[in-house]
Amino acid sequence: MNIVILDGYTENPGDLSWEGFESLGHVTVHDRSTESQALERVKGADAVITNKVPVTAQLIESCETLKYIGVLATGYNVVDIDAARNRGIPVCNIPTYGTASVAQFAIGLLLEICHRIGHHNQTVQEGRWSASLDFCYWDYPLIELDGKTMGIIGFGRIGQQTAKIALALGMNVLAYDSFRNPELEHGQCRYAELDEVLSASDVISLHAPLLPDTEGIINKESIAKMKDGVIILNNSRGPLIVEEDLRDALVSGKVQAAGLDVVSAEPIKPDNPLLGLENCIITPHISWAPREARQRLMDIAVENLRAFINGSPVNVVNP
Repeated sequence: MNIVILDGYTENPGDLSWEGFESLGHVTVHDRSTESQALERVKGADAVITNKVPVTAQLIESCETLKYIGVLATGYNVVDIDAARNRGIPVCNIPTYGTASVAQFAIGLLLEICHRIGHHNQTVQEGRWSASLDFCYWDYPLIELDGKTMGIIGFGRIGQQTAKIALALGMNVLAYDSFRNPELEHGQCRYAELDEVLSASDVISLHAPLLPDTEGIINKESIAKMKDGVIILNNSRGPLIVEEDLRDALVSGKVQAAGLDVVSAEPIKPDNPLLGLENCIITPHISWAPREARQRLMDIAVENLRAFINGSPVNVVNP
């Protein structure tokens, strides 16, 4: 089997091994590919593996040997699903691999907002504490989370894991999701309608998929329903937030701070309206990237292809 990996660098910048794929056939790994490069590179491929390089209808139609498309991610919107289905080519994704890492990162964003640890470390390294007249100082309001309410929009695996950590910090949790599991409710954690989540939460954390009814769910109107001084977290999908509306709320102080690991267009564009705001922390989409999570992703991606070769494909998103 001829296996072509179009953009392997973010999954494996050198600390993992491609040997799992290599055990299944001849592997060609490209760190990065443009769309035009991808058209050339897939020629003769039986299996194409992509992370963010679009697998378009043109690519699918041009590669007569193509039998399998694997996505090194949970989201698969980079693949033309209909074109693959028309060719009878299964598209397989990685449904879950980074639950612990992404939930941990969401809380990491929150704790950074609450304590500005990076900033205060920097001031110490620069000598400010040594020169201080007082035994301590702080440049931002420090926030205690115990007793506060976290609203979680999207209560799947990652939302539930985020709730576990929030509960361990002494927070109460309000969860909004179209599917409800009553077994997850208890004294400090319950489901609520969206308006209650918006109005009653001190912190709102987004863990919803990007769907027509969730795109732009954080906007001028929904922000107006929130508490003054709310904190917003998003390490799910960038388009869940109308960025211009969030900027206005951050500038006015309606939203005290935001912690974001995703934005509407990635890599972030230089004119993104959220850049340059002191109360908006932005990281480069790295919630998923601890080595442990990437190893799980690699293992599942290999098993997806192995299952296809054995005649029983799994994690197929275009049956």
